[in-house]
Amino acid sequence: MRKKRARERNVVLPWEHRGDFFRWARVSRVRPVLFVLAVVTVFVLMVRRDRTESGIRVTRASLLVVRKALDSYRADYPGQCPPDLGELERKNYINKVPLDAWGRPFYLTCPGRFDPDGYELTSAGPDGIPGGLDRVE
Repeated sequence: MRKKRARERNVVLPWEHRGDFFRWARVSRVRPVLFVLAVVTVFVLMVRRDRTESGIRVTRASLLVVRKALDSYRADYPGQCPPDLGELERKNYINKVPLDAWGRPFYLTCPGRFDPDGYELTSAGPDGIPGGLDRVE
């Protein structure tokens, strides 16, 4: 008879065994592992975002160098754009044609889409797709 009573005491309905959030968080052994994984994931995402942003800053600085050389070329050859950026290096306007932060060349569009007398100098951006949504101009 004693065993029968012990079984009856262990019968618990689902809504009677619920604990509050703090009890649930203390009891589980999986919580610390999930917490560490969450912290590592946030850290990795922050580092990735920071690298992308620093790459954009470096690319914009390189674009300014090429832009100054292009403006000097256009001042010497009125209204003309070089056929490619290598021409700036051959004519000694810059020492070396810089690449963007991701190791890809810049794209020169002359005449520009919005200004027929100007030019557009762009980078493909982090994803490497020319004209993509993350291009750097």
